[in-house]
Amino acid sequence: MKGNDSMGTKILYQKVAADLKRRILDGDYEVGGLIPSEGELERYYQVSKITIRKAVEVLVSEGYLEKKSGIGTRVISNDLFNKLTQTQSFTATVGQQGKLTKELIKIERVPAVPALLPSESQGTMLRIKRRYLLDGKPFAVVDHYLPNTLVPTKLTALRHRSLYKILQENGQTITHFQDKFSAVTLADSERALLESQTPLAIRRERKGYDGHQRLVEFSIATYQTDVVPYQINYDVL
Repeated sequence: MKGNDSMGTKILYQKVAADLKRRILDGDYEVGGLIPSEGELERYYQVSKITIRKAVEVLVSEGYLEKKSGIGTRVISNDLFNKLTQTQSFTATVGQQGKLTKELIKIERVPAVPALLPSESQGTMLRIKRRYLLDGKPFAVVDHYLPNTLVPTKLTALRHRSLYKILQENGQTITHFQDKFSAVTLADSERALLESQTPLAIRRERKGYDGHQRLVEFSIATYQTDVVPYQINYDVL
């Protein structure tokens, strides 16, 4: 249904932007690929061209999309945290250098680890392990830990769901996070996953919190920077 006034148009473009972002985060539109044309999106959502353009502009400003004259609109990031900062995320930067893909290595329930999550040390938590590749070459391995997430009995049901989708289904939203970086020596298993020729790497520990300061997600990411330097582009406001 087409919006006929400014308020209606505003609501519509926000809804379209939210749905497009959901489809990016869910992997329907892959990093490096093009989203449908304006005309196709106009017909799909049954809204005006101006509504589509505004929705796309929102996702361009958040670092998910990039418009290329004569080519189309390309997905440059499927990072859940794009909207949290006035920076271009590392994932978005990597996505501009080639074809970015990710592989699910493991999904399992593990005991809560007091040393890692002292305030979440009881019961179990969900662990999702992924490997990221640029043009087929591994450059990062990430372990996500979700301490307060209800999951189905059969974990196989989660194999094709994005982190965003899992959190969304649990009514969880990350509003801010903390990062800690360190230089590390890779274990043999890590070197094998990264296919690394060097024993050194950068490790990032990230804690994501909701608006009530509750821990939603904890991740440990290991980057092979001789393949992709860890680079973040900042906007000057």
